[in-house]
Amino acid sequence: MHWIILLIAGLFEISWAVGLKFSHGFTQIIPSIITVICMVASFYFLALALKHLPLGTAYAIWTGIGTIGTVIFGIILFKEPVTAIRLLCIGLIISGITGLKLITH
Repeated sequence: MHWIILLIAGLFEISWAVGLKFSHGFTQIIPSIITVICMVASFYFLALALKHLPLGTAYAIWTGIGTIGTVIFGIILFKEPVTAIRLLCIGLIISGITGLKLITH
């Protein structure tokens, strides 16, 4: 259950990062409001997960989910380049997240 809460926190992490792009430096009101709500939700769910999960593991997984998600949305929504090195780096992040999850009891 704690891992699901952490996943939710990570999904909100992706949402606010993408929202920042749409807010155009907080000059667009609706995207800005949505971004701030997602920021608060992301931190809230991370805080809940941290009640039961190790700090280093939870934080690394949270930021990893955010990183991978923003790269994927950057490719899909903003036509950012898909290169072999970017895909390799995503794979390395996934490997790190998986490894941290496996060694955490």
